[in-house]
Amino acid sequence: MQALVTGATSGMGLEYCRQLAQRGHNLVMVSNQQEQLDTLPSLISRQYNVRAIGRYQDLAAPEAAQQLYDWCCREGLQIDILVNNAGMFFFHELTPDYADRTEAMLSLHMLTPTRLCFLFGEQMKQRRQGYIINVSSMVAQMPTPGITIYAATKAYLKSYSKSLYFEMRPYGVGVTTVLPGAIATPLYNIKPSTLRLLTRLGIVRTPRWMVRRALRGVFRKRHYVKPGLMNYLAPILLKLLPNRLETCIWQKMNVR
Repeated sequence: MQALVTGATSGMGLEYCRQLAQRGHNLVMVSNQQEQLDTLPSLISRQYNVRAIGRYQDLAAPEAAQQLYDWCCREGLQIDILVNNAGMFFFHELTPDYADRTEAMLSLHMLTPTRLCFLFGEQMKQRRQGYIINVSSMVAQMPTPGITIYAATKAYLKSYSKSLYFEMRPYGVGVTTVLPGAIATPLYNIKPSTLRLLTRLGIVRTPRWMVRRALRGVFRKRHYVKPGLMNYLAPILLKLLPNRLETCIWQKMNVR
């Protein structure tokens, strides 16, 4: 089987590539990081004895999904496993200065994954087999100021994926929503020393830990995977916060 992984050159995306290659799956590694694409596919190919192809693509662009799908068709690449992992993050009050980043996040987290699902998903339906993995987030369950758009787009992806799971199930296609908690990746722009400390304390988990559990659920065709105690506790605890206290906390940490 062949897997297409978006955001494939760092963090969880790279770990998905490694673990899928370890299972013997060929790879299409999609990223907007050209320098990493020049080296990582060949390294993975040699290490795991699979075929890994790099594809440079800005998935926040309006026609990115169609362009990627058309390229795969021209190259004769049959995608059996689609991993919608690409993402971006910023922590900031919404202002006009963040309009461009907001538009990019809406496209990257919502429009492009949706289109990739129905383009590649239609092929999977015709073959009556395949797997779709949509990487949402724990914060999809807990809207939070400062990450307003991030949480909202991840909530969309969670809701969309759950409905799609039931639509695709009769065709033998699995759709799994993955809801990671805090993961040690470059996405959050945390100092490496702080990240290492949080990982040792178990507050932040490693991509390897997360992806191993995600793939276990994917190949069992579970409709969601959200490992870790905090994935269950954090949303409940946040809901218990009085609005006045949450407002006070936001005012203390507000980044303008």
